[in-house]
Amino acid sequence: MRSGDPKVAQLTLEQTRRLFLSVFTSLEEQGYFQESMGFSCVDAGEVPGSMGQDIGAYLLRKLRKDHLWPIRDQALAYSREDLFDVVELLHDHVSAPKDGDYHSFSDCGWHYKRFNSLEGRKRYRVEINEFLRDFEDGYELDAKGEVVLSGREGLHDLLERPLPASVDPVDARVKAAVRKYRSRQSTPNDRRDAVRDLADVLEFLRPQLQTVLSRKDESDLFNIVNNFGIRHHNKLQKSDYDPVWLSWLFYYYLAAVHAVTRLVGSRASEPSETRGGGP
Repeated sequence: MRSGDPKVAQLTLEQTRRLFLSVFTSLEEQGYFQESMGFSCVDAGEVPGSMGQDIGAYLLRKLRKDHLWPIRDQALAYSREDLFDVVELLHDHVSAPKDGDYHSFSDCGWHYKRFNSLEGRKRYRVEINEFLRDFEDGYELDAKGEVVLSGREGLHDLLERPLPASVDPVDARVKAAVRKYRSRQSTPNDRRDAVRDLADVLEFLRPQLQTVLSRKDESDLFNIVNNFGIRHHNKLQKSDYDPVWLSWLFYYYLAAVHAVTRLVGSRASEPSETRGGGP
């Protein structure tokens, strides 16, 4: 299943909560939360994990919400933000069980002693993202454990692709714009700001742009964003448009930044005589 495929139905919050609960229950039963949440033993009783004896209080301390635990009982009533909060928190506390003992008395079960958090998080992300990408606009749990917009089909790599090392001055601004756009809390205004930030990066690079683009191509880059009410505001600009155009503008300018910085970097690495210069 792929987000953006018209054959794939968009998931409702109710469906997404149900799928989340299924993933959590399955991983919990396999011991993926034993290190953090502990386990019950017929002999030893309740053995706490890293979250302590009162897991509900732990979630209250971390998320400032007291209606999230027990997950098995509460998950189907989670709000959208509750769901995302818990998904992110569990990513920080999941770990794959690697070594333990089977307690056969009364079929007590496996009690693990050694865990691998990197392996556990990787599997957790795979299972969560299998359905999260089809919820609302499409989200994903990234490697940092944050729920972010997943990105349009075929353009996801562009969101993660690093800029050339030669453009350090703008690298941080581009990364910040991407984070602002992809944040699960982002509003239409936030996303418009992210597009403007990318256009500002191109403005900063404009003197170098003139060495790799024709005057017309350079002008077209800025005419588009200026005419869509992103940067400079006047009565002739378009400002009331479908959000799909905002998404298009974001990817257009992100791709433009990558293309321009690579062109500038390639130009800078050419011998001076190739560029028309010389001693």
